[in-house]
Amino acid sequence: MSSSSPNDGELARLDATAQAELVRCGEITPAELIESTIRRIEKLDPDINAVIHRHFDRAREEAAGPLPNGPFRGVPFLLKDLGGGNRAGDPHYWGTRFLRDAKYRATTTSYLVEKFLAAGLIVVGRSNVPELGAWTTTEPESYGATRSPWNTAHSCGGSSGGAAAAVASGMVPFAHASDGGGSIRNPASQSGLIGLKPTRGRISLGPDVGDGWGGLTHEFAVCRSVRDTAALLDAVAGAMPGDPYFAPPPKRPYREDVERDPGRLRVGLLNEMRDVDIKNDCKEAVQRAGQLLESLGHDVQVAQPDALSGADLMPAILAVIASSQARDMEKFSEALGRELGPDDVDSDNWAVSEIGKGVTATQYQSGIESFQHFSRDLAAWWASGFDLLITPTIPEPPPPLGELVPNPEVALEGFMRSGQLTPFLIPFNITGQPAISLPLHWNAGGLPIGVQLVADYAREDLLFAVSAQLEQAAHWADRRPPVHAAA
Repeated sequence: MSSSSPNDGELARLDATAQAELVRCGEITPAELIESTIRRIEKLDPDINAVIHRHFDRAREEAAGPLPNGPFRGVPFLLKDLGGGNRAGDPHYWGTRFLRDAKYRATTTSYLVEKFLAAGLIVVGRSNVPELGAWTTTEPESYGATRSPWNTAHSCGGSSGGAAAAVASGMVPFAHASDGGGSIRNPASQSGLIGLKPTRGRISLGPDVGDGWGGLTHEFAVCRSVRDTAALLDAVAGAMPGDPYFAPPPKRPYREDVERDPGRLRVGLLNEMRDVDIKNDCKEAVQRAGQLLESLGHDVQVAQPDALSGADLMPAILAVIASSQARDMEKFSEALGRELGPDDVDSDNWAVSEIGKGVTATQYQSGIESFQHFSRDLAAWWASGFDLLITPTIPEPPPPLGELVPNPEVALEGFMRSGQLTPFLIPFNITGQPAISLPLHWNAGGLPIGVQLVADYAREDLLFAVSAQLEQAAHWADRRPPVHAAA
């Protein structure tokens, strides 16, 4: 690295757009950028445990050779070790001991990963995940707990917890993440990041998957800046051949929405919900966000869709998720050539898989019908004239490590406790609406508290325009955790 190039700490402060600009202008080479990233991972990861597979040698080779001339040429990136993060030949363990011990390798590359690579990103490793992505914390038996850089005694969220911790600590500027019940937004909230769950069908899940969990699953990333989030979505969005459905194309590139005035919007603010204990820190975060939106000229009122408090979706959610997980276990058994048993997974994942085996075809179909009825009821609120809904991302601050993991002595205790963090998240996996968690608050203990904005179907443009306003007003980019590469 030349004497005029930014040092490791300076690079750690830059978002992906700024790093790509340095490469484009010749102020730093991709090789230098990757070497800096490797040093930061080697320095910080012993304390955080976010990067479980290191592809450093390949990253060096790719940085030295010709790279696609995409918007993020030469920028380092992490893939999540779950779901759509598959790259042919790479380890792909889904947080499990049985795939780790079998040294399983992905046989295909997802369309999403192909688009990440076409954007010029260089994959330096893979991030830690909970077993089968099932928990709202990242503490798998296979690789151990990922610790929050804000306080290493606390969770960084899940299932994209490794990705979130790596980005929050400055190892990489953004990273792949996925969301079946809040797994982009929850770790973004717990780690002080931006987490967008795009509209259903905005990003292809192919070629191996048409949709997952009955349409609940979405793929994207966790980021540090709104402009990175918009530009990355521009790079990876769009239908691929054979997709069962796709979201309508945007009117303009999303990066242009970051600079666009959204006008005066009608915003509903959710400050309570039946059967949900919203902690004071999270109530305060939402109230302050509402005040900030009002100061920006928006019409904010306490209001929410009645359907959020009126529907009992647990039977449908359990039927769809449990049966889908049971099928995943079947597929893993087929890939390994042996039957998986209770000793291969944690006690709660085994219990969920066993429940899934007992779900009938008609029970699954009933669950899907419940999702569709709920989606229509919820959509009516936006059709009535509201532009955005603002909610807590999760109803409590980041919990201590160990609090959400399975307890073999009490069946499904960890599963149900994990679910207590998702009442504002999974409804929008069901409806397929775009929702974004923004780092708008920190509590007295220095832990980040995210706030969620939800727009109507296919209206990411509104989320980007308003999020950019809030980013400029709230100055969250200036905050860094105690464990950070720039420290």
